[in-house]
Amino acid sequence: MPKHTQYDATDRLAILLHGGITGIHGKTGLALLRFAPERCAVVIDRQTAGGNLSELTGIELKHPIPIVATAQEALAFKPQTLALGLAALGGKLPEDWIPDMQTALSGGLNILNGLHTPLSADPRLAGHIQQDRWIWDIRKEPTGLVSGMGLARLLPCKRVLFVGTDMSIGKMSAAIAFHRAAVAKGVRSKFMATGQTGVMLEGDGIPLDAIRVDFASGAVQQELIACAEGRDVVWIEGQGSLLNPASTATLPLLRGSQPTHLVLVHRAQMHHLRDFKWVKIPPLKDVVAMYESIACAGGALAPLRVGCIAINSHGLNDAEARYEIDRIEAESGLPTQDVVRWGAEKLLSSCGL
Repeated sequence: MPKHTQYDATDRLAILLHGGITGIHGKTGLALLRFAPERCAVVIDRQTAGGNLSELTGIELKHPIPIVATAQEALAFKPQTLALGLAALGGKLPEDWIPDMQTALSGGLNILNGLHTPLSADPRLAGHIQQDRWIWDIRKEPTGLVSGMGLARLLPCKRVLFVGTDMSIGKMSAAIAFHRAAVAKGVRSKFMATGQTGVMLEGDGIPLDAIRVDFASGAVQQELIACAEGRDVVWIEGQGSLLNPASTATLPLLRGSQPTHLVLVHRAQMHHLRDFKWVKIPPLKDVVAMYESIACAGGALAPLRVGCIAINSHGLNDAEARYEIDRIEAESGLPTQDVVRWGAEKLLSSCGL
């Protein structure tokens, strides 16, 4: 999907994150803070206003980023764009955010909207948009889509897809870490965003969960072909999980990207799905075998392997995290690392780099 015609992925951001710093639905805003802190001018959160962002989130920041209670206060820090930082249940807009968005628009800001609720034509906001300013509804199906045809298999670049043992466990974070490690090594690398947060960070990509299922693999194929030009490797942001009863996104990614490598992402010490506690996570070697079999359709498509495991050790100290890495390596036989905490350099060779 082409980037928004006026959005610059270097815009200074105010992140609207009411209830998302200490709650469970702030992953969009927290990802912006983790991966693009240099762009984040201020955070808006009435619950933690005046607090220390690093202490509240565990994200190490080179420069302090203030937390204020309202958009009116945020204007003093000269942001250019308001990013809606909540990944709310069902992607719905919290109604009590409307006044802050009206204030931001009246103050000359743009709005990056990653929710399912479209806002660009909302009459409560339209009258507040200043000249040459905009609202970008990211979760909007691209035009001109076709069904998938497996064309990505013909691309010369490596295509690495991130798959997981559950939803919302760090597949995007892992893909960005691999991308940055590859760039540091001099590899012609591209991170391909498939969700709203990734699109905010990268400036382009596709909102996979807003695309009709008949065209989902075709949208992945189309975006990947665009991303692959002049690249040695494309790191494809994963979505969902084949283990999760609510997830439908993983299979279109597998079929549309025709990956050459898979990376399994798993949250350390997680034994069942977060929202479906009755679904136990099988031994990781069995999860690996499942993904490999489904990826090649039991042998109908080209064989490929899960090359490594990226774990999310958030909440563990360094010693506990390293114990989990060693344990998973021994049980799975695959190289393992927390790539957000310690970088992905150790795992690049498992993806052919």
